[in-house]
Amino acid sequence: MSASQPPPNADVPTLLVKIFGKDRPGITAGLFDTLAAYAVDVVDIEQVVSRGRLVLCALVTAPTAGGATEGELRATVHSWAESLKLQAEIISGTGDNRPRGSGRSHVTVLGHPLTAESTAAIAATIAGTGGNIDRIFRLAKYPVTAVEFAVSGVETEPLRTALALEASEIGVDVAVVSAGLHRRAQRLVVMDVDSTLIQDEVIELFAAHAGCEDRVAEVTAAAMRGELDFEQSLHARVALLEGLDASVVDKVRTEVRLTPGARTLIRTLKRLGYQVGVVSGGFTQVTDDLKDRLGLDFASANTLEIKDGKLTGRVVGEIVDRAGKARLLRRFADEAGVPLAQTVAIGDGANDLDMLNAAGLGVAFNAKPVVRKAAHTAVNVPFLDTVLYLLGITREEVEAADDGTGEH
Repeated sequence: MSASQPPPNADVPTLLVKIFGKDRPGITAGLFDTLAAYAVDVVDIEQVVSRGRLVLCALVTAPTAGGATEGELRATVHSWAESLKLQAEIISGTGDNRPRGSGRSHVTVLGHPLTAESTAAIAATIAGTGGNIDRIFRLAKYPVTAVEFAVSGVETEPLRTALALEASEIGVDVAVVSAGLHRRAQRLVVMDVDSTLIQDEVIELFAAHAGCEDRVAEVTAAAMRGELDFEQSLHARVALLEGLDASVVDKVRTEVRLTPGARTLIRTLKRLGYQVGVVSGGFTQVTDDLKDRLGLDFASANTLEIKDGKLTGRVVGEIVDRAGKARLLRRFADEAGVPLAQTVAIGDGANDLDMLNAAGLGVAFNAKPVVRKAAHTAVNVPFLDTVLYLLGITREEVEAADDGTGEH
């Protein structure tokens, strides 16, 4: 059937042929070889293998050519199945599967572990919104269990709202994105650096060398909670670094610890054709090094002023604050030739909120409560590469793109 031809009429007799049993090579070919003798057309196919057990479903038109009867087809299929120690079930009906309802979404559920209780709660919430689960597919089994539900019959926004509330109650991460080609077309990912791409707060690493780590940490925490104006807190913290020898920059670069999964995330995205950037309220003295080490396409941050081999306690140039991060996301998208709706932003702090909301998909990564509530979705497991599953990328695809040096 060509793409321009309509599906079978609703009153055309069809047969649903279901095969169950131990999986092995050649079953699918064998079934359709058997059906070919009756000159039937294939309307739909579904096949699932779980723990070595196969479920194969074929929706075909009823036999009409050469005087063959439905009863003969049934007998032949059952005989073939028995010869392979498989079970067969054939159900008569008319037409194709019923069309999916309007409003289609992908719901990705991350569990560590994913329990039956939480899965039941997610499924019940989908049903409660009027949504129908059309298909379920496992994306990954480690380092977390990631499962994707294809849902129709409800618009994305009300579904996302209902599931966000349920997810916070049961302690799983749920992402809801609208279905469509644009999902695979998201070609730019921009992330925060401190406590997102890396495990550290860079200014605290500098402060440790200046002997003022505790004072800086207090101000950083208040700023990330949204209790202080970021620019004011930045100047206050940087002022404490005045007089520090510039040689400390190299020391801090060696102390930076990447978040588990960071290399895998970036390597996989790059190999799949994405562009990747970072924006940071930290410092170019570190982000430029990360850009070179990780092969990033874009990087922007604040710059510590250095004179006569010493930190002056000031920053120079444009300040990268909450509004600045959103502005840089737009700039990067422009330079990459990517519509803003097809961008992904990842961050953890209050100063990431404008960027998360501006992106097509905003992901709060192990974020503060205020950020989790405002972002499109939240990830609360310590593996940055789990963001790949929110994009519909499976663990198998990650491993196929990997060069054998993945972290998990």
